[in-house]
Amino acid sequence: MYPDQSLINQQGAGLPVAIFVVTVLALVVFSMAQIQQGSGEAVSLQIQSQRAFFAAESGAQVAVADVLHQGRACPADWTLNFTEDALSSCSARIRCAAEDASAVAGSGGDTLYTINSRGRCGGGVDAAERVVEVRVR
Repeated sequence: MYPDQSLINQQGAGLPVAIFVVTVLALVVFSMAQIQQGSGEAVSLQIQSQRAFFAAESGAQVAVADVLHQGRACPADWTLNFTEDALSSCSARIRCAAEDASAVAGSGGDTLYTINSRGRCGGGVDAAERVVEVRVR
């Protein structure tokens, strides 16, 4: 029972192994955090893109009603700014063009309207823009 001899014969690799394990775990945690951040940004852009699509679609629907039922003159350009919570900070830039469709058979009027609605939501890096085109007569 000589404690001095047992300490002299010990050779340890515990500290290098512990440092290696801690380093690998830190790298895994850092990588997971980066993936999570990228995923969050992608979801945010997808939501902005959906909002821009709905703004463009809403703008096209308003334009069809204005042109066919309210008598708005075409060609024309105008902008709709949405104030509802779901589309706040969104707008729709609408362009209308008219063509003579009297030579085309079918029901409807003699004028073919092409309505282009460009929905835009957000600003800067998070901006999204979608376009909807509708043709009615």
